[in-house]
Amino acid sequence: VQLVESGGGLVQTGESLRVSCAAPGFPFEYYSMGWFRQVPGKVREAVADFSNNDRRVFYADSVRGRFTLASYIAKNTVVLQMINLKPEDTGIYYCAASTSAIVVTTSAFYEHWGQGTQVTVSS
Repeated sequence: VQLVESGGGLVQTGESLRVSCAAPGFPFEYYSMGWFRQVPGKVREAVADFSNNDRRVFYADSVRGRFTLASYIAKNTVVLQMINLKPEDTGIYYCAASTSAIVVTTSAFYEHWGQGTQVTVSS
C-alpha cells in the first residue's frame, strides 16, 4: 500500500493551501483516512479524520472551521483544504489509512502512512 502526499509548501498567515493524498489501487472505500500533523518535539496529532464507512468526519478543535477534508473514492484521493492558515499550523502533514470502520483519531490505529509533506506558515 502506498500513500503519496503532495501540495505542501510555504505560505503566509491567512493564506490557503491544499494537500492531497493519492492511493493508487488501494481499496479506499473500505478504509478510514486521516490527516495527522507533527512538529519537532511533539506527539503526532490528528487534524482531520474520515470514515468511508459511516461518512463521519472528525476535526481537531484547532482547525475546525478552517480545514475541510474531502474524500474522492473514485479517484482514490483524499484532500485536506486549509484556509486562514496560522503559524501554529506549521508541521509535517501525514496521510494515513486505517481498517477501522469508524473514525479513529489515534495514530496507533492507522496501519498505512504516507511519507509526509511539509507545511510552513510564516507570520
